[in-house]
Amino acid sequence: MNKSILSTSLTIAFASATLSVAAHAAPAGDPVAGKTAYGACMSCHSIGDNDVGPAHRGVVGRKAGSVPGYSYSVALKNSGIVWTPEMIDRWLQGPQKLVPGTKMFFSVGDAKTRADIIAYLATQK
Repeated sequence: MNKSILSTSLTIAFASATLSVAAHAAPAGDPVAGKTAYGACMSCHSIGDNDVGPAHRGVVGRKAGSVPGYSYSVALKNSGIVWTPEMIDRWLQGPQKLVPGTKMFFSVGDAKTRADIIAYLATQK
């Protein structure tokens, strides 16, 4: 194969792969918008106190099922999940799908809203 044609083909393939990855990247989150969006979470959660759901202060980077004083499902306690932004995004898309048998059933369909909530949670250390 001609070097020029091979080089052009490789460049096109690389550019296509890069665009495909970029198209699926999570949107950047806005913590200010996330604080507002978090209002929907507050029917079960709060930042500082356990409620129907566990407290969210420090959730980013924490091992799932580890907040003292909260009674987690066995499924979540044994999941081995660490709450990275990527994992929280997956969780918010469908907790029962990610961890069958967990107590949480609420999901957030909009990717930007999930990103905003995650950005807000990341500020709550």
